[in-house]
Amino acid sequence: MTKAEIAYELVRDQVLRGGLGPGAVIPQADLARELGISTTPLREALRRLMTEGLVELDAHRDARVTRLTAEEARDLVEIRRSLDPLAAGLAAERRTREDLALIRETADGLRPLRTDPGSAELLTHRRFHVAIYSASHNELLVQTLDGLWDKADRYRRLALEDGRTEQDLDRTHTEHLALVDAIAAGDSGTAAAVMLAHVNASLGARAVSRLTSAAAQPVARSLRGIRGGRT
Repeated sequence: MTKAEIAYELVRDQVLRGGLGPGAVIPQADLARELGISTTPLREALRRLMTEGLVELDAHRDARVTRLTAEEARDLVEIRRSLDPLAAGLAAERRTREDLALIRETADGLRPLRTDPGSAELLTHRRFHVAIYSASHNELLVQTLDGLWDKADRYRRLALEDGRTEQDLDRTHTEHLALVDAIAAGDSGTAAAVMLAHVNASLGARAVSRLTSAAAQPVARSLRGIRGGRT
């Protein structure tokens, strides 16, 4: 790997794990020294992360982690409501014996995400869904959904800050098992329906609600101030 590739992987991991939080300024000189590289390969890595929507660069060469927004969270959920059920339905129709073995293998180690999950937990969650996507045997669909995953993980972490009830955890676990059963049975309709319910109740959907409420609060306070100032 080149120095720029190493820097890309390390900074990307910090962004996705929350080590560099949304809106945080990236201390380029300090980070370059920590990585043992010059700022040139680091800037190359940051430009690559910018194309993925994880980092913002301005004309003054400042860099910061992209903020989380209600609009992006909503966009991600809307796309997933269409594409995830499509992938699950196609997986039920097209999965091979090897596909099914991989789906079952990844499901065996899968546990619903709790507050502040580690990289390994997030990876296990991703491997299960990628196994389903891949079983659709639609390469464009697989690439699109896989490309959305990194952005979606940041919103999952945000939603997990509010915690999850045992009922939430049980529902998620039941949905995972139902997906495996429907795909194994070749039942595309049920697989798509379960996946849609899974997305609708997902951490990403909870992040939409949280960010929308947070965005509405300043407006509500402003309106109260205007009304209070009337004579």
